[in-house]
Amino acid sequence: MAKRLFDLLIAALALLLLAPVLLLVAAVVKLDSPGPVFFRQERVGRHGRTFRIHKFRTMQTDAPQRGPAVTVGDDARITRSGRWLRHYRFDELPQLLDVLAGDMSLVGPRPEVPRFVAHYPAALRERVLAVRPGITDPASLEHIDEATLLADAADPERAYIETILPHKLARQADYAARATLASDLAVLLRTVRVLIAR
Repeated sequence: MAKRLFDLLIAALALLLLAPVLLLVAAVVKLDSPGPVFFRQERVGRHGRTFRIHKFRTMQTDAPQRGPAVTVGDDARITRSGRWLRHYRFDELPQLLDVLAGDMSLVGPRPEVPRFVAHYPAALRERVLAVRPGITDPASLEHIDEATLLADAADPERAYIETILPHKLARQADYAARATLASDLAVLLRTVRVLIAR
């Protein structure tokens, strides 16, 4: 209950304070390339329930038809504004709406698309999906530049499933087992430090 109240308070406050920034980013996305401001995609949440995540759109609208399900290096499908938004993770800010809706938490395992969740080992799947997915977590901070790593792979999706995903799952399961309000606050502060450093 305390974690949920913390999420609601911080998400609502952040949306209020960042409203001018969100409006500016929305305008930039709309003017930069044809298509909607938001990118919405089905993700797997707590207890395996699916929901549609919110992000600022950073790719061309036909991106799913033009490449892999993972973003690789200097992906040609990314828009001009999208490169900047992804680098500073501003594209993730609309997920504060998902936090208010109860689909996500501020801190928790990053939600995956169903096709990747299908590769979760049963034991890890149960542990990782026992908590609400989050906007940030230790695993995502450790893999903040995974697109660059995947750029060198002959098969980026396979490399993600066989190399990156297992490590992220182990870290996420560890988080789910040990998470406290204090550890969540520490992850949020670390996230801010990482983004400022970028």
